[in-house]
Parts: sequence; structure tokens; C-alpha cells
Amino acid sequence: MIKKFLLSSLVVLCSLSALNAQTKTKETNKLEDPDNLASQYFSQVMGVAVDATSNIKLYKFIYEWIGTPYRFGGNTSKGIDCSAFTKAIYDKVFNTTILRNSRDIFSMVDPLSKDELKEGDLVFFKIKSRSITHIGIYLGDNRFAHASSTRGVVISNLNEPYYSRYFYKGGRIIDAVKNDLIEE
Repeated sequence: MIKKFLLSSLVVLCSLSALNAQTKTKETNKLEDPDNLASQYFSQVMGVAVDATSNIKLYKFIYEWIGTPYRFGGNTSKGIDCSAFTKAIYDKVFNTTILRNSRDIFSMVDPLSKDELKEGDLVFFKIKSRSITHIGIYLGDNRFAHASSTRGVVISNLNEPYYSRYFYKGGRIIDAVKNDLIEE
């Protein structure tokens, strides 16, 4: 009787130990998963919630450009303007060709309100003008990446008074929606 009890106790302990080892392995694998680590890193660096960082390629691309100086008409790492930066993102990340000027790019989108924006959508601004003068790419959590004329490539918040005042509309590239390049 004691032998049966010890044997059954040993079986239960071994089973629990194996289950615990499997759980730890799953947690370790999740922690060591490169995409998961990248999501956590970019969410911290860029101030965006981890669950919003679904497109690691997008965040990696932006991260590589952070700090690049602004240069009107520029399109290199020595200097870039807002529409060239946005065009480069769409070329390299979404494999989609868009126009070069922010006003022209606006003609390629389905307009969206601020509360309809999703990661990868565009944000348009009319800064001290009646026409669109600035563009960026929405990341989530009211954050967007853009080439600022004063700070170069940065991540800003749509709720900052400056950007809130000049925000015009968001937009989703029409072809991207049709081709499912951007999740809805």
C-alpha cells in the first residue's frame, strides 16, 4: 500500500515537474522570440503600446532614420523632408509606391478622422496654410513618425498642442486597402 502511494505520488510529482518545465520553456521562448523582443523594445523607445507594434519592419525602418536632419527636398540619410520620409517608408515597408508631395499623396487616400487611424495610416497637417504642408505616418497611441523641419526625423504625439492645432485629416492609401497591405 505504501509502495503504491509512493509510486503514485512520484508519478504526480513528475507530471507536475514536466508541466512546469513546459510552461517555463514556453515563457522563455516567448521572451527569446526576436519579434516579441523587437516589439517590446520599439514600444518602449517610441512610446507606443506593445500590442500596437504589429509591424516590426515599420518600427525598425523608423528607428534607423530617427535623428536624420530635415532638409527640404532631401531624400537621403544626410537630410530628408516629410514627404520623402513617408514615401521611403511606403516603398521599403509596404512595397507601395506613393507620390512625392504631401498634397499629392493626400489625393491617394481615403480620408480618416483621428479616431479611425491605425498603424501605417498617414496623418496630414495644414501648418499655417490653407493647403496641406506636412505629412507623417501613424504608429498607434496617438504617436506618429515624421521629418520635422526643426527636429529632423522624430516621433511626436497628435495630442501635442502644436500638432493638434494643425492636424487636418488622416488617410489610408486606397491601393493599400485594396491589396490588404494595411490591416483594417
